[in-house]
Amino acid sequence: NLAETTTPKLVSIKRDSPEQSKLKQMLHARLLEESDLSLMEKLPENLMLDQLMAAIEKIVKKDQLVISQVDLINIASEIKNEIFGLGPLEPLLSDKTISDILVNTYSTIFVERSGRLQAVENHFDDNNHLLKIIEKIVAKIGRRIDESSPMVDARLSDGSRVNAIIPPLAIDGPALSIRRFSDVPYTMENLIQFGTLTHEMALILAALVKSKTNILVSGGTGSGKTTLLNIMSGFIPNNERIITIEDAAELRLQQTHVVRLETRPPNLEGKGEINQRALVKNSLRMRPDRIVVGEIRGAEVLDMLQAMNTGHEGSLTTVHANSSRDALTRLENMVGLTGIPVVQKSLRQQIASAISVVIHTARLSDGRRKVMSIDEILGLEGDIVTMQEIYGYKQTGVELDGSVIGKFTSNGIRPRFADRLAARGSPLPDSLFIKTE
Repeated sequence: NLAETTTPKLVSIKRDSPEQSKLKQMLHARLLEESDLSLMEKLPENLMLDQLMAAIEKIVKKDQLVISQVDLINIASEIKNEIFGLGPLEPLLSDKTISDILVNTYSTIFVERSGRLQAVENHFDDNNHLLKIIEKIVAKIGRRIDESSPMVDARLSDGSRVNAIIPPLAIDGPALSIRRFSDVPYTMENLIQFGTLTHEMALILAALVKSKTNILVSGGTGSGKTTLLNIMSGFIPNNERIITIEDAAELRLQQTHVVRLETRPPNLEGKGEINQRALVKNSLRMRPDRIVVGEIRGAEVLDMLQAMNTGHEGSLTTVHANSSRDALTRLENMVGLTGIPVVQKSLRQQIASAISVVIHTARLSDGRRKVMSIDEILGLEGDIVTMQEIYGYKQTGVELDGSVIGKFTSNGIRPRFADRLAARGSPLPDSLFIKTE
């Protein structure tokens, strides 16, 4: 009887409760004091968890803590994520169905699945906890985030793109956005299965890339521009030298002859910045067959247009825009950012000469991505750059469940680039351009 009264009874702690959070923080602190975690980090994951469990059980026994085995396993797993990973983000990062993770202060996390946002129960202990995880992310790439530099663009080891912003700019607390990419890159067949475009449109895009046509991909945030650019780059012949230029490396080309360049932000003294314009200029001295710019955002547009017009055919890039026509207007506006005076007609002539095709993408209200149009640039008539749509997507309605109804249509126009493709060994059958209703 005496043994029964003196033996502590196992107590279950509610998951994600303040009690569990306090216990986890206490055990974490004790582990840092009493264990050599650097040795555990080198072990395989299953052995690491076993070692961690043994160390925690030792502390629990020593301090005569009352805790159930289930809670012990949960806490050990969370501490493992905390020490060796990114805390509450780890389960989300391991979920392959999630494409975006959006942290709005410590208590609220949203994820995007299949193009739709939804809240999840995962959360941080407080804003300091979230800030520590952000600092851990940026420290791995030799960057820092603090009040003097409260914004940062970074990337995780798996290539996911990270943006973080902290107080005083973020009023309610640190905010974190993670854009994830599939472990296995999508192919054109995947996009056809998803209904992003048709087989006929895919044939046209493949032929355009193979025949070294300059292509601009436009679209809004999250519309699939980079994904489409990555897939289209797969049609570049393996014997060509490709230079990729990005703010944060996202493209994953499969060819063997690829040189990847990435911009560098200024240091704490405001020096050492290398922007995209400097990288585009430098790439011209690297004997590229193709230049692929992840996204044009500013003054580098002028150097990109000049490269396209001076023998670097087959270049690919993307731009934020609401339509194909708007994409050309944005290019004009960005040239204005260079401060170099350019006559409008001369600039439009350069744009019309440099870019042959504009592909516009969009994310519909139901979360699905579509190639909304494939437009051919015909040239300059007066002061206007003329275009014609070869293929397009027409929305006709919305189902009761919110699904968008629509269809891809061909305008029945045989593009001028068809003869160029045939001359370069990528002929397209005329049946692709039969008008559809």
